Amino acid sequence: MPDIKILAERISNREYTVGIIGLGYVGLPLLLRFGEAGFKVLGFDVDREKVELLNSGTSYLHYISGDRVATLVRSGFLEATQALDRLGEADALLICVPTPLNRHREPDLQYVRDIAFAIAQTLRPGQLVCLESTTYPGTTEEILLTPLTVGGLRVGEDFFLAYSPEREDPGNTQYITATIPKVVGGVTPGCLDLASTLYSQVVERVIRVSSTRVAEATKLLENIYRAVNIAMVNELKMTFDRMGIDIWEVIEAAKTKPFGFHPFYPGPGLGGHCIPIDPFYLTWKAREYGISTRFVELAGEINRLMPSYVVQKLVDALNTRCKSVSGSRVLVLGVAYKRDVGDLRESPALEILTILLAKGAIVEYSDPFFSRLPTVHRNSLQLESVPITEEAVRQYDAVVLVTDHSNFPYEIIFRAAPLIVDSRNAFKSRGFAGPHLIGA
Repeated sequence: MPDIKILAERISNREYTVGIIGLGYVGLPLLLRFGEAGFKVLGFDVDREKVELLNSGTSYLHYISGDRVATLVRSGFLEATQALDRLGEADALLICVPTPLNRHREPDLQYVRDIAFAIAQTLRPGQLVCLESTTYPGTTEEILLTPLTVGGLRVGEDFFLAYSPEREDPGNTQYITATIPKVVGGVTPGCLDLASTLYSQVVERVIRVSSTRVAEATKLLENIYRAVNIAMVNELKMTFDRMGIDIWEVIEAAKTKPFGFHPFYPGPGLGGHCIPIDPFYLTWKAREYGISTRFVELAGEINRLMPSYVVQKLVDALNTRCKSVSGSRVLVLGVAYKRDVGDLRESPALEILTILLAKGAIVEYSDPFFSRLPTVHRNSLQLESVPITEEAVRQYDAVVLVTDHSNFPYEIIFRAAPLIVDSRNAFKSRGFAGPHLIGA
């Protein structure tokens, strides 16, 4: 039976190899953080291009410096591989694989199941396995535990199993992996102790909770809190717009209250892997217990309406100028789900593009992070980013601001565009105002 104290000493002495499974926006920062803290790190990913880039000392995430990757590769602390038969080489395996929804908006845990069976093939005494992917309460014990014990190893005695939700915010320079508190729950007290010891080496604060289910529920609460409040402010935006009231001015006034109010901001819809998806993990699991999470589901419905709302604002604005959306040339500014981040997952811009094309508009887009749209959307939009010049902008009937990247030439766009529909308040917040600027 492995001695937890000896394992903890190995962690403290950096005589411990950390494997990260899934090298996306969660896995790569975690890999670099452990490597820079003195651990040998082994990264696993099915994407050959990612593996080759990392092994050549190159970063594929724009907000992560390639120098960080290159330094660790040169020092021999970092290696990436596609070979899952090497999972047994790592002392700890931290799972950062996708947990999407299927077309019925139900949890798709196939990636977690697949990696659980892969780990089971090489699992050895003393290994720590920790799931970081966002999921419903119970996943760690229901999906991971059984495959890992098939070979006869006992959890908490022979191997250790925990859950610690990722809390990454891509592009956020204030809160990074090292400074974001880490919630950790273990299947047994020993599992909790070992996982907490490991994470405490690379983050400033570890919050221990009583179970993996509590840790899983914590991440859902964080994202549902945001989803519900964003839905509320989106609904208020539509309501106040009918009343002739500027929601952005209302928010600015309300947030002067020093207590009891936290500002949330409206937009064209939710994007990214977490907020549009995570609430449905809870609603799905809640049905198993006979609970209907009506409040959460209503928030989801409101947020999913927002791309259509933005398009309708454009349609109405064109109508007042005696133009039909069909046949109009429309430039969509920004397709990433978030400002200054090259991430397209669940972006409301894709839905807006699709609706506009279906209505007969001649649509183009501009985004500094995407020269062309990858095939990630159900309609497989075949579009390429166009450059923004004053002459080019004048050729469009309307410009729709969906993602407010900071390096857009706002002054040029404002001066040249005959009509601007702004879903992010990007122009007004920069001091621009005029009859051709419409909020959405």
